Order: sequence, then C-alpha cells, then structure tokens
Amino acid sequence: MAARADFPILSRLVYNKPLVYLDNGASAQKPKIVLDAILSAYSDTYANVHRGAHFLSNESTVAFEKARESARSFVNAKKVEEIIFTKGGTEAINLVASSLGAEIGEGDQIVISEMEHHSNIVPWHFLRERKGAEIIWAPLAADDSFDLAAFAKLLTKKTKLVAVTHMSNVLGTVTPVAEIIRLAHAVGAKVLIDGCQGSVHEIVDVQALDCDFYVTTGHKLYGPSGIGFLYGKYELLEAMQPYQGGGEMIADVYRDRITYATPPHRFEAGTPPIVEAIGLGVALDYMMGLDRAGIAAHEAALLAHATEEIDKLGKVRIFGRAPNKGAIVTFDVEGAHPQDVSMILDRAGVAVRAGTHCAQPLMTKLGLTASARASFALYNTHDDVEALVKGIRRVMELFA
Repeated sequence: MAARADFPILSRLVYNKPLVYLDNGASAQKPKIVLDAILSAYSDTYANVHRGAHFLSNESTVAFEKARESARSFVNAKKVEEIIFTKGGTEAINLVASSLGAEIGEGDQIVISEMEHHSNIVPWHFLRERKGAEIIWAPLAADDSFDLAAFAKLLTKKTKLVAVTHMSNVLGTVTPVAEIIRLAHAVGAKVLIDGCQGSVHEIVDVQALDCDFYVTTGHKLYGPSGIGFLYGKYELLEAMQPYQGGGEMIADVYRDRITYATPPHRFEAGTPPIVEAIGLGVALDYMMGLDRAGIAAHEAALLAHATEEIDKLGKVRIFGRAPNKGAIVTFDVEGAHPQDVSMILDRAGVAVRAGTHCAQPLMTKLGLTASARASFALYNTHDDVEALVKGIRRVMELFA
C-alpha cells in the first residue's frame, strides 16, 4: 500500500535482507509523522502541562489536550472528559479493576472469555484473591468463534462485570461485542471491552456499542509505547474512586481531608506521559485520515493469501478459523519448536512472534506450550506473505 512509504523503518535491511515485519500484534511500527511529532514535542515545545502559566506550558497543554480530543473522536465518545490517558491497555484495565473493584465483593461474578490476554485476566484474579469474587469463563465454539449462546447462559444477577476482548491476539477472533454488551446489561452487569487489538482493525463507536469501558494501547495503533487510553461513561467515572494519589488528581488537600478532581484528571495522578500522548494523538489522526475500509479489505486479503498458502504446505496447523477473523495467523510447524521457527524466519528477515502470546489459558485449551504468530498491519504486502511462506518451507526442510 502507498502508506508503507510513511514508515521509515520498513526500508531497512535485517541480515542483509529486506525487513518483513509481521509482529504487529505485539507492537506496530510508527509513521514518520508520529516520529516527527515526538521529536518536536521534546525539542520545540516541551514543558509540564496544566500547571504552568508560561508560554511553553500553555503550548504543551494545548497539544496534550488536543490528543485527548483525537482519542475521543477515534472511539466516538460523547465527551472529551470520558477519555483517560494511561500507560497502556494494561494500566487501563487495572484502573477499572481497582476503582470499580470497590463495588465487587464476596460471591460477585466476573465473566471473561477463554481467549483473553493476561492483561484482561490477572487484574480480575486480584479481585478473586482479595475480594472473594468469582471468575466465570465464557467458552469458544468449535470454529474458535465466541459462543454467544453459551455466554448468555452464564449471566446471572451475580454477574457484576463482563470483560472481553474485541479481537483475540492469538486466534484473530472478532467478538460480537454489541450482543455481548446487550446481554450483559440485561442482567445489570457493566462491560469492559479490551480493544488493544480490535481498535487497530475495527472502527470503534462506543456510543453505538453502549459499552461502559473501552481500552486501547498506543503502541499497536502506530503510536508511541508507554501510552494508551481508557474510555469510560462519564457517570461511571464520576462515581469511581481514584486509582492513584498525587498531584493533578485532587481538587484540594488539607491536613484532615482531601477532595478529588473531576474526571478525567481524577485518574491521571502525577506528571502524565505528555510527549507520548501527543504522539498518540498524531497517530490516531493519521489513522482517521486513511481509508480504513480499504485497509480492512487489504488486511483481509493478506490473511486469505497467507492462510491459503500455509494450508498448502501440510504439517502446519493454523489456530483460529472463526469467520471474519482479524489478520492474525497463529501456527505450529510439526516437529519444530516455535522458537526455532521464529529464529529461522528471523534469519530470512521475517519478524514473527513465538511463545504463549500472554494467553496461557488459551494455549492450555489448545494443547500447546507455545506457538508462532504472524500478524499483519496496513503496511504489509503480498510479498511479505510470500516471504513468510518461503521461510516456513525452509523450517520444514530443516526439521523434516
């Protein structure tokens, strides 16, 4: 795609071979416009935000809050105050678990799916360990899709929260989030959607979905690392306890009492990731300026191409066959450890992931200790697919 030229790193060589970057599910590369914005924020306008009356502080504050508006627009939140900047998706989920967790106690149930990332599992285990909550696991259907009928049967008046991925980082399965939210709300449960993968590939409208919380992370959205954001319905954020204490999140501090700021600042204690937020805003603006329907079609074509060619190889098993899945191919080569697969592909200039992908419960369900994963982005090409398939053939030759 033409957008490929926007990403400087893709022109470099690895082991004297053209870089084929297929580890986008872990972290995506950054366009030059984002890199330039980060450099400019540090070299031209840097100062702390919200607290200074001088020129640079005002300029940085304007850029920082402009990024918040970009985030609001990206997910179509009703108001900018519903956007909380965090270190990433993990912190955003932990924020909800900590603050909303004050309402969850002994015997309350939290429903998650079998394909969640550890970031959307471990915080709920904290509530299981510390508050006596119960974790209920929603199963997958035989075709690796989300089993909506089975999920509906799990919901009861004890269900306080449903926390599910928008798109699996292993299987590529896209969950029916609108139906999940509708069913959960019918029993009075709140819903958190982990959009760290889904927001990259799907157009998100939190008002249409009616989710209570939506989580993103910047480094997968072609932005910097160390930044993400949490969307939350304002009335919920307004009622929630602060996640951390310090500067910025208070209204007043006295010897005998404190009062809290209103959202979003209530949940942004201390000096925020200023430059990272500015970079994320530019990345989101960049994405919103592209033909996202065209990108989705391009990624679907890459997925179809990769699936067809890998299936022809024999002795390579692909995990995740749900209809309309995202552009992720997780696979296992018979007789070869995924780490060896990754290392051989790397020598060919092809970057893929190997391991559990922070999804051990799913790996256990699949009968695996690890797997290899190729994940596609807007800048990948059909030549990249051919390089991947050629590399897998080489693995098969070495381990035959």
